[in-house]
Amino acid sequence: MGGDSNTTIKLSISDIRKGVVRQPARPALVFLHGDYIGAAVFLDRAEVVIGRSANADIRLYDSLASRLHAQIRTVKSEQGKGEYILCDLGSTNGTFVNGEQISAPRRLMDNDKIKIGNHILKFALLDEFDSEFQNRVYNLILHDELTGLLSSRSFFAELERELERSKENDFAFSVLMMDIDHFKAVNDRFGHLIGSQTIKQVATILRSILRDTDIVARYGGEEYVAFLPETAAEKAMIVAERIRKAIAGHPFPASLHDPKATHHITISIGIASFPKDSLNPEHLVELSDKALYRAKESGRNCVCVYSQALDEQQ
Repeated sequence: MGGDSNTTIKLSISDIRKGVVRQPARPALVFLHGDYIGAAVFLDRAEVVIGRSANADIRLYDSLASRLHAQIRTVKSEQGKGEYILCDLGSTNGTFVNGEQISAPRRLMDNDKIKIGNHILKFALLDEFDSEFQNRVYNLILHDELTGLLSSRSFFAELERELERSKENDFAFSVLMMDIDHFKAVNDRFGHLIGSQTIKQVATILRSILRDTDIVARYGGEEYVAFLPETAAEKAMIVAERIRKAIAGHPFPASLHDPKATHHITISIGIASFPKDSLNPEHLVELSDKALYRAKESGRNCVCVYSQALDEQQ
């Protein structure tokens, strides 16, 4: 039942220039592939360590990255300008610049591509316009354009981080997969603009019920996915029921012109939990989707918690 919502990036030069104060270019790493894609991390410290460890300055959730994988040092050249030196810290899988593995300290040049594990980062000197543009691109990649929720890509990155955190601290957490029931009928009866408004208002209801520490995303179409940190399946069921009842009782606008015209919808929800059901983030989402499918089969407008019995019945 999954999918990924597409984001169209719409930026103009005039948008970027508004309210931007000119500043000197600053060294940064821009994520081109992997976690935080589109994000720019500025190298404002004399030494910046990159790796998988919680002690790294830039932490990568990447099994191919060593705990303390590489370091970037800022040094002054003879002309007094800053130079940026990349060193591998004895990593298992190596550090690569522009496709070549480095065996000695390497002076970075503007637009050099650094590969560490599954991550690719671009070294860049960003002025204020570059910085603002990069920040806006990152936010557009991070969020779904219609609802403002996280995109599914961003959700999985957050889910990976939560899984590592929960492993380290022996916490449980739960994943909720949610799907609006009979949504095609909403589009067919009221039109796609009302359908889009409905999707947007469901997102608002989800945000109002979930905690600030919970992470929710638009998974695609009329589907949403969330994870609830430090929440086992029993408590997640209570939250899911609260969501289900709130959406079933909410009057959604049925017309762009008549504020009194409303319609009602319901939602089905599937739940899977870490570590009880799986230790793998993608598998947890898959299992919550199985539970959602059973909720649909059971008549919709209900909540189903995953159990192995669901696999045996299929």
